[in-house]
Amino acid sequence: MGDSAYSFSLTTFSRTGKLLQIEYALNAVANGRTALGICAKDGVVIATDKKLPSVLVDTAHVHKMETITPTTGFCYSGVGPDYRVLVKRARKSSQAYVRMYGDIEPISQLVKSTAGVMQEYTQRGGVRPFGVSLLVAGLDGDGRPGLYQVDPSGAYFGWKATAIGKNFVSAKSFLEKRYSDDMELEDAIHTALLTLREGFEGEMSADNIEVGIVKQDGKFQVLTPEQIQDYLDEAT
Repeated sequence: MGDSAYSFSLTTFSRTGKLLQIEYALNAVANGRTALGICAKDGVVIATDKKLPSVLVDTAHVHKMETITPTTGFCYSGVGPDYRVLVKRARKSSQAYVRMYGDIEPISQLVKSTAGVMQEYTQRGGVRPFGVSLLVAGLDGDGRPGLYQVDPSGAYFGWKATAIGKNFVSAKSFLEKRYSDDMELEDAIHTALLTLREGFEGEMSADNIEVGIVKQDGKFQVLTPEQIQDYLDEAT
C-alpha cells in the first residue's frame, strides 16, 4: 500500500512519515503568484505579483498585501480566502497584545502566534491545512527589521531574502546572486522589482504588482501605484 492510501487523511502519517494534505497545500502555494522579500540593514521590502486572469477585474480592489500592526505587514502566495482568515486572526492577536502590554506586537511574536494557528489546522479532524505561505515584514521589539516565511505546516523561518509561489526557485537563485549584507532599503526595492520582473508573465506595471516597505525608524506602508511607477522608471 503506497502513500496514496493516506492522501485524504490530515491526521494520519503515511508510511514514509508524511502528512500528504500538507504537501498538497504546498502545491497550492507553488501554483500561486510569485511573492518575495528582502531584509536590508535599514528596513524590509516585500513585493508580489497580483496579475489577474481577466482584464475585466478591477485591480484597485485586489489587495495581496495587508497591514497587520503599524510596523508589520503580510503578503502571500496560494489560496486568497485562506489568507483573509489568517489576516483577521493576526489582527485580533495583535490587538490583544496591545491591550495586555500597551505596546505594538513585535514581528517575532506575531509570526509565532500566526504559525501556531496554521499548525493547529494540521492536527485536527474535520479541517484542512491553510493553502497559503506568508511573507511577514516588520520590526522587532528593539527596532530591528525582520523578514519571515510561514508555511502551511506551521513552520516558520527568518530570512535575509526569500521567494514563494510560482518561479520561487529561479527567484531565490536570482536573489542569492544579488543580495549582500550591507544592502540598503532603496537598493533592496530595486532588487526586488528586478527579481519579480525575471519571471513575470507579460508586461510588469504599477497596476499588477504590489510593494510594501518598513523602514527601521518608521511604519509599514504599501507603496502607491505612483511610487511604484517611479521605481520602475528608474530601473529602465
